[in-house]
Amino acid sequence: MKNIQLDITKEHCPMTFVKTKIALEDLKPGDTLELLVSEGEPLDNIPRSAKSEGHRILAVEQVEGGACGGVYRILIEKAG
Repeated sequence: MKNIQLDITKEHCPMTFVKTKIALEDLKPGDTLELLVSEGEPLDNIPRSAKSEGHRILAVEQVEGGACGGVYRILIEKAG
């Protein structure tokens, strides 16, 4: 099983999902993609879009926080 990590905290929509989709294409079913994203649109859109494509969202959790927003970890399992 393969686990890829991708930091897209500096990216903005729609590039956040474009990079997510490209990374998922390189994985085999059952492999996982761990994303670091900024609070806001990516945090809302990536899990929803990945789920609509059949992938499984294993975790969404805050890893850094502050008054100006936070960084979140999204763990996605590629669909079979």
